[in-house]
Amino acid sequence: MEFSKLSAPSLKELFIHELEGMILSGKLSVGEKLPSEREIAESMRVSRGVVNSGILELARKGFLSIKPRVGTFVADYRRTGTLETLISIVNYNRGVLRSGEIRSILEIRLALSSLSLKLALSQVTQEDIDLLRKHTDGIAKASTNKEAAESAFDFHHELAVLSGNMLMPLIYYSFKDVVIALWERFCILHGREKLYSNTDSLMKFIEKRDLEGALVWSEKTLGDAIEGKDQIYY
Repeated sequence: MEFSKLSAPSLKELFIHELEGMILSGKLSVGEKLPSEREIAESMRVSRGVVNSGILELARKGFLSIKPRVGTFVADYRRTGTLETLISIVNYNRGVLRSGEIRSILEIRLALSSLSLKLALSQVTQEDIDLLRKHTDGIAKASTNKEAAESAFDFHHELAVLSGNMLMPLIYYSFKDVVIALWERFCILHGREKLYSNTDSLMKFIEKRDLEGALVWSEKTLGDAIEGKDQIYY
């Protein structure tokens, strides 16, 4: 049996993790000015190179704002963050999304799904429909919640591809790990059968090229999750 090689996090990674935690916990508040790089390095007993590269990375992720000749400040990551910021939040919560974060993701999913359906159904081919049906049936054939969640993701990602919009599948794919985790939780709470039933119902509207029906069904199923009728909130 082979075992994976273990590797310890670098000082830069530890530095970033520490500051992210201080920001997300509120220990460092929005607008607060950080001490100089030299002072931080001395306090944390790391090199200024570690501090400098870590600050640049945190600024890129939207946690810090660097103002030349003025200083480095804690940024409002809700305004300056990226999807990497969301991943940092998830990691800080040890993989657990809070209700506000789940609701936000579901609302974005509803917007993306609606646009995907509007664009895709105007040009979908029978070959495209067959591929979507394959992903739908993959949910029914899944032997684990994770497999079912992955098939559901593949279905919606393929729908985004079929929209013809170049950015849609890229945006959707960037949410992959988080969306799969939410579908796994849906399966735990409501069963894989319901995930299949919901997707199969949407698939039937697509097979009939019934855009209005597909939009109404998509809004209903996601709306039930958003409003808590089909509970997936922690």
